Amino acid sequence: MTKTLDAPDIPAPEALPGLRRRTTAVLIASQILGGLAIPIGIALAPVLATEVSGTEALSGLAPTASVAGTALLSLPLAALMTSRGRRPGLVLAYATGALGAGLVVLASVIESFPLLLLGMAAFGGGSLATLQARFAAADLAEPERRGRAISLIIWATTIGSVLGPNIAAPTSRVFADTAIPETAGPFLFAAGIFAVAALVVAVLLRPDPLLTARALASQEDDTAQSRSLRAGIAAVAASPMARLALVTVAVSHTVMVSIMVMTPVDLGHHGASLQLVGLVISGHIAGMYAFSPVMGWLADRFGRLSVIGLTVGLLSCAALLAGTAGPSHGQTAAGLFLLGLGWSAGLVSGSALLTDSVPQPARAAVQGLSDLTMNAAAGIGGALAGLIVARASYGWLNLVGVCVLLPMAALAVRRAVSAKKA
Repeated sequence: MTKTLDAPDIPAPEALPGLRRRTTAVLIASQILGGLAIPIGIALAPVLATEVSGTEALSGLAPTASVAGTALLSLPLAALMTSRGRRPGLVLAYATGALGAGLVVLASVIESFPLLLLGMAAFGGGSLATLQARFAAADLAEPERRGRAISLIIWATTIGSVLGPNIAAPTSRVFADTAIPETAGPFLFAAGIFAVAALVVAVLLRPDPLLTARALASQEDDTAQSRSLRAGIAAVAASPMARLALVTVAVSHTVMVSIMVMTPVDLGHHGASLQLVGLVISGHIAGMYAFSPVMGWLADRFGRLSVIGLTVGLLSCAALLAGTAGPSHGQTAAGLFLLGLGWSAGLVSGSALLTDSVPQPARAAVQGLSDLTMNAAAGIGGALAGLIVARASYGWLNLVGVCVLLPMAALAVRRAVSAKKA
């Protein structure tokens, strides 16, 4: 086996439980910090884009740039993690997010819309770090507890995601009498938070979980070639379960994003106040993150395929409720909560199945490919969602979402039948 220069020593079996707990604690801390910063971009980017560009017509480009940045950074980050481990990859992702937040502030001061878009693209690095952290938790997890390890990291995002939007307003007032626009001020706070998250990972995520997992695996075919992106693509092509996992993560994320981004618009058409819109979205976020440990337990206890089936059911029910709600705000809220639950089930089960289904050397490359696919698909889905609502209706958007789920459901059934025959 060809080892990297900084590969750690193989830990003793009795040291593994403590190492897993330490790794999980560090990742949870970084997730909480990332969760504090990311909602600032989600909430304020469209508003800031309108102020800088002078027109609401371009407001949607700022969050789109962030999603695109997350997707574009996925493969370079995966390549870095493949060669050097999780720690340098996560540190670089958080540092890129911090740099992006700083560029957003500079763009607002000099009123440069192109620089704003560049800053939001780099800001997506912070989102990518929080996504990749779930795989870092899976590196050292026992196979039968891998779903729970992934879900615990996803759950940790809840804390920051709830607190983050509430911190934006107080931090903006700090810049009331400065050259920095109040809307841009919270991005300085986000830059600082990303920097702290990078520092936490750099100092405390030792030994590196990915390099340790490779040392424990001790595979003869663990070479630079076996860890390349080409090897990752080949691993997915060779594994029907890996292909299902990739589809599950991409489709569940796309359906969730496409419906979620247009729900505030539909609520506004039916007379909902901004406060009510905020409550509906808060319930949706709770569904996404707060119950992820339940999804992890289900994935480990009943199998990944069973939870993928649950994903299809939850997302379909969510689309049915939201798409037929009309002026019933309570029904829309219920639909959005189920939409979050379905996303959680899909992300946890799909991520666990993907990790299960490919050789250890190729995992980092495959996981980067997964995040590229899911964010690229969601970016396209979010853009098309607005066109569908404009040309047809919010109800039709939800119907399209259900139709997108059907091929995934058919593939899952096919894999389940094949597994029973094997």
